[in-house]
Amino acid sequence: MELMSNLALGFATALSPENVFYCFIGVLLGTLIGVLPGIGPLATIAMLLPITYKMTDPTTALIMLAGIYYGAQYGGPPLRSW
Repeated sequence: MELMSNLALGFATALSPENVFYCFIGVLLGTLIGVLPGIGPLATIAMLLPITYKMTDPTTALIMLAGIYYGAQYGGPPLRSW
């Protein structure tokens, strides 16, 4: 039963309105930077990392960084198969 309570706690933390908002902001910023040619997801995270330094909750900062990564991955150029 402890497993279910921990799972519920994790979902409650991840789906709180503040964390969802910062994830959305991260995806938006990651997509805007990720469309630039030559800049991948890791470079995007490196450029936007200082944004997360002032956040009080490290969980929110990690959720925002995950949003930045996936936004940059989505906004980047598609892989070409020749």
